[in-house]
Amino acid sequence: MKKIFNPLLLITLILVIQGCAVYRPKPLDEHTVTQVLSAPDRKSICIKAAEIKHPILRPRNIDFKKGISAQDAAIISVITNPALRAERARLGVANAQLLQAGILPNPTFGYSSDFPIGGNTAGTVTAYGLGLDWDVRSLLTRGAKVDAARANAASVNLEVAWEEWQVAESAKRHVYRLLYLEKQLAVGRKEEAGLRKNLDAVKKAVNMGNMTIVDQNAVDATLRKIHTTVLDIEKKREQERLTLNRILGFPPGSVLPLAKGMRPPSFNNVPTLAFIMNGIEKRRLDLLALKMGYKSKEANLRAAVRAQFPKINVGFSHARDNTDVISAGFSVSVSLPFFDRNQGRIAIEKAGRQQLFDEYLNRVYQARADTAAILADIKSVDEQVDAADKASKSLRKLVRISYRGFLEGNIDVLSYYNEVDRLFSRRLETLRLKQELADLHVALEITSGEILGRK
Repeated sequence: MKKIFNPLLLITLILVIQGCAVYRPKPLDEHTVTQVLSAPDRKSICIKAAEIKHPILRPRNIDFKKGISAQDAAIISVITNPALRAERARLGVANAQLLQAGILPNPTFGYSSDFPIGGNTAGTVTAYGLGLDWDVRSLLTRGAKVDAARANAASVNLEVAWEEWQVAESAKRHVYRLLYLEKQLAVGRKEEAGLRKNLDAVKKAVNMGNMTIVDQNAVDATLRKIHTTVLDIEKKREQERLTLNRILGFPPGSVLPLAKGMRPPSFNNVPTLAFIMNGIEKRRLDLLALKMGYKSKEANLRAAVRAQFPKINVGFSHARDNTDVISAGFSVSVSLPFFDRNQGRIAIEKAGRQQLFDEYLNRVYQARADTAAILADIKSVDEQVDAADKASKSLRKLVRISYRGFLEGNIDVLSYYNEVDRLFSRRLETLRLKQELADLHVALEITSGEILGRK
């Protein structure tokens, strides 16, 4: 029997070794970090952008040579944003948990051997025992655990897609801000260049005695004020450029020009609150993720309830004693649920399910409240833009009238350039309000869970 059993042990050992995973190191050193965080390959980005798969975002052809639009930036950020790497790693964890949930516990194999070493050993043989034991209760909970892990994996997938959507919309927001800052900068530089020419002309007039030093100081003061504003806009534009680079995963030194002729979002047909809320539970990825999470909690609770049944082990044995008597049999062991009836786990799962239930209701309520607030802000800011546009037109007329009065000697230089400064400030304020409208448009897309105005 000993000769027969040794090969059996060898075969068992080989099977166990073959089923084991192999460890492979993954170093976290400076070279690895530098390589991973290097500037993204633009050609690779274009290929991935044309093949992207996302519940909301659609594939897009991107040409960096023509500059990037807000929609381009949204797609690029999903592909290259460093923060999303860690989020996507959650998918691997959830899939591994799904794999683990479907694995049944291994049976327990036992072997024992007794050697006669003293006393009356005549006619005795070496005794041995073989045993095979397995927990039958795992069959009761396996289905529920697999359902819970599968729903959790779907929930994590939707949560990651929601994070990608948030990052994409953030990239769009910063592109719009950069666009309007460039518009402000263009207005400021044009105004500054005109004032510098005026200042040179006034200086000549002062030298010729046609104007006074007070007139020169008035022009110079207005020029300095506008120059300070231009410097402030340049600073904000650089900050926005760096922020956009960070979201897109590009190094600070990379320059990504905006697409020429890019249009800001339109507000001709702003949807109503009722229109946005209709079907929002099927569009908002975070709400869908919570639903799948709730389904996972339901399955976990079901598994916990099933796990309250006593633990049952079924085993089979084969043995030979020292007198060469061979026996075979089976065994059944049942744990007695006097103290632990899995009531703690059941209570935990019930509380977790209720927490997700309440969180889902709160998220829906918050979506309605946020949407109503954003729509109200859009209406208010849109009215301010309209008023600012009308005020700018009136100020332009006033500046032209003041200029004629200045040439005719009816208005002094200081009064004229005060009107010039008012018009400049109003034009910048109009652009800031339009930038705020673009921010609100992005916020409305986020809370509605879809790209607005897309056909």
